Amino acid sequence: MADTQSKGLIGRFLAASPDSVGKTVFIAVAVCLVASMIVSSAAVSLRPVQETNRKRDKQLNVLQVAGLYEPGTDVAEAFAAFEPQVLDLQTGEFTDQFDAASFDGLAAAQDPELSRELDVDPAGIGRQSRYKTVYLLRDDAGGLDKVILPVHGYGLWSTLYGFIAVEENGNDIFGLQFYQHGETPGLGAEVDNPRWKALWHGKKLHDADGELQITVAKTPTAAGPEHHIDALAGATLTSAGVDNLVKFWMGEEGYAPFLDALQAGDL
Repeated sequence: MADTQSKGLIGRFLAASPDSVGKTVFIAVAVCLVASMIVSSAAVSLRPVQETNRKRDKQLNVLQVAGLYEPGTDVAEAFAAFEPQVLDLQTGEFTDQFDAASFDGLAAAQDPELSRELDVDPAGIGRQSRYKTVYLLRDDAGGLDKVILPVHGYGLWSTLYGFIAVEENGNDIFGLQFYQHGETPGLGAEVDNPRWKALWHGKKLHDADGELQITVAKTPTAAGPEHHIDALAGATLTSAGVDNLVKFWMGEEGYAPFLDALQAGDL
């Protein structure tokens, strides 16, 4: 009886007009289910590739901000020259509490036990991880050459993520580079312009009295041109965002304890 009824239902469905509501809904649901299964399978199968590409892109940007990348460079091989260390921002000292090769400071910012909510938040990041992975580059003699520090903060439309490379003295900037943002093409997106990035090379974070003076602005401040970066033309809010995030991360709430140790020669 059930089999007969089932055949009757199938027969009625097949005999129904292609424009009928029932057949249209059934086909639409079936197509959606099949499509979702294909998309889910593709996402799962591509995840390892995506992770590999994300890791390579990060390594590439570290190499670029340190001035070590040229077309044809083997990224993984060149990146092996860097020594990753997890830094405790509060103490300015390295910690072995985490695996430096896999620790994710951005993910840690979402963990209440590893981060703090910011009362004063000029960079617009909401929460700040107590720990960040920094990358040390040593010279042929084993001495410290450069330190690559991750930074991020809000611009006009998006959070900008990047790296700032600082010389071994903890004060001279070697370079600044952003690897992810959503700023306006032709305006705020000019943070990617090689000519603008070149302006950062050789600038100083602090003055002779140890005060943080680095500034992104339209006109130089009284601190002098060695601390000044020209603001991006037509991108006032993006420039202000970069100014805020650099001052935040190079300041007392960010890498200042670590930079002080570098300047004192304690590392």
